[in-house]
Amino acid sequence: MSSHTKIVVLRSRELLYTILLLVIVILIAIVLFSIFVPGADSSEPESMTQSRTAYVPGVYTSTLQLGTTNLEMQVVVDADHINAISLTNLDETVTTMFPLMEPTLTELANKVLAAQSVENISYSTETKYTSLLLLNSMSQALDKARVAEETPLGEMQ
Repeated sequence: MSSHTKIVVLRSRELLYTILLLVIVILIAIVLFSIFVPGADSSEPESMTQSRTAYVPGVYTSTLQLGTTNLEMQVVVDADHINAISLTNLDETVTTMFPLMEPTLTELANKVLAAQSVENISYSTETKYTSLLLLNSMSQALDKARVAEETPLGEMQ
């Protein structure tokens, strides 16, 4: 019986490259898995996201005061969508005193209707204050339209 001992010589540089390559392959596999697996990036169930944006269908208003004139921001919603945004009581005096009101409202309404939200809406720096005023009024009207979340029985006030 003769024993044949084999000696394997590993160079530390080759071993380091092999380990580094293995780590890179594992990271690429994790990234590809997270990208291509449907629903892996969503942390909330679909029913939770739908209930957060649900509205009670109807026409909702909020008051917007410009000088001595009260305007009504009118928002029309159905169960899942914002359908229309307009100002009522907008007369010639208001449009003369506040010439940016109508064009800014049209621009913002188009953006809100496209995004179906008043959050993260961009506006021009030239119409910053008018835009903020209108977005705040839209937000107040939409808050009235949101479905109230039900509280569990143990937490009733």
